[in-house]
Amino acid sequence: MYGGGGSVELWKLTEIIESNQNISGSGTGPLPSSTVDEQGVQTPGIETSAQQPMATPKVPAVKKKKELESRYIVWEHFEQIKDPETKKVLKGKCLYCAKEYFCETKKHGTSSLRNHMASCLKNPRSKDTRQSLLTFNTLSTSEGGTEAPGGVLGTWVFNQDAIRRALYEMIIIDELPFRFIEGQGFKRFILVACPRFLIPSRWTISRDIYQIFLDERLNLKKLFRVGTQRVNLTTDTWTSVQRINYMCITAHFLDDQWKLHKKIISFVPVSSHKGECIAKALESCLLEWGIKNVFTVTVDNASSNDTVMGFFKSKLLSWGSSSVKVQYMHMRCIAHILNLVVQDGLKFADESVKRVRDAVRWVRNSPARLTKFREFAELFGVEAKSALHLDVPTRWNSTYIMLNTAVQYQVVFDAYERNDPSYSADLGSAPTFLDWCSVESLVKLLKAFYDMTVRISGSLYVTSNTFFSEISDLS
Repeated sequence: MYGGGGSVELWKLTEIIESNQNISGSGTGPLPSSTVDEQGVQTPGIETSAQQPMATPKVPAVKKKKELESRYIVWEHFEQIKDPETKKVLKGKCLYCAKEYFCETKKHGTSSLRNHMASCLKNPRSKDTRQSLLTFNTLSTSEGGTEAPGGVLGTWVFNQDAIRRALYEMIIIDELPFRFIEGQGFKRFILVACPRFLIPSRWTISRDIYQIFLDERLNLKKLFRVGTQRVNLTTDTWTSVQRINYMCITAHFLDDQWKLHKKIISFVPVSSHKGECIAKALESCLLEWGIKNVFTVTVDNASSNDTVMGFFKSKLLSWGSSSVKVQYMHMRCIAHILNLVVQDGLKFADESVKRVRDAVRWVRNSPARLTKFREFAELFGVEAKSALHLDVPTRWNSTYIMLNTAVQYQVVFDAYERNDPSYSADLGSAPTFLDWCSVESLVKLLKAFYDMTVRISGSLYVTSNTFFSEISDLS
């Protein structure tokens, strides 16, 4: 046995062991700082996790998904009200009337927003106007040869498709570029005139206009097949400044309501002005449109057109659809005949016409000269309202307009010659008194031809019945 001191120490060790067992039984586990061997000697124990924590493995961070803005069309008319903590959209606030609607994804949805967008009275793009709009449709009525404005009172309803159709017709009739609708001025005009109209892009316009062309061509083919009896054609060829030969074919016909129509059915390049090439182009055009009831073909007096008509007559006879055996098919253009007559007459006054043309060109070539010319006109009291025109030598009607205007400014040209020595020096030979007398007589003669050409060149009314009387009056 140990001595007294050893017994006390053993008693203490027994207390410590029992207390540690009680702690481990409670579930927390023993937390000794040392152990005792068989001889009762304390030895350093293993440190627990409380004293030296174990390293935990790192968990990779989860990447947050990028929040994408909603592209739904209702958010162009509503303001999103979000939860400040979860950032979820709870409500939508109307931009026009400030009303709020619940729109949580799993509870409500956006149906209420969509319904309100269509019925909001303050929405400028709403289709439901809730009130009829009065409009005054203007009409033009002819009374006694003059057009008097008139109109009817009606109601107007916004129609996106009808306005787009009118926009396409404006671009086609006025020959506007497609980028016209993207200009700031046009957008501002639409914003004031009709804010609810959505302006289409230039690509949409080009696609829709081409579709209009296809639809109109299909309707015209149906009209040729069932609505007309005979078709009269006019054709002409010319060469552009790029040295490309073009040919245009126009159809004139009456519908079931006896209304005269004029339709361009072909505008194509041709290889040359020879009769064979023109005849083949004319034949392919008629086959494409399904036209066989051709009554007359009007062409100018070029020798190549005789070859064209000879080939074309044989084709129509083989088709078996010609009337009166193509006996009166070849019609010569009366306007072209008048052009040939006038061109021959202009040769007798060619020198005088050339001097007047050079004088007009010299004045128009400089803004300073033109300003000085107008000052002389005001000084001498010339009351001519039309300005100086420069003609196209191959078109006699433009030559007539130029000479008719220049004769009214004869006094001004003479004053310019006396006050500006460079006028005669640059021209070499300015128009003399005899030249002005010759041009004045020529203008009186050309006026009759010009008026007759205007009367017989109508395309919206019949002119064939006036040829004989017009030519008789002219002769």
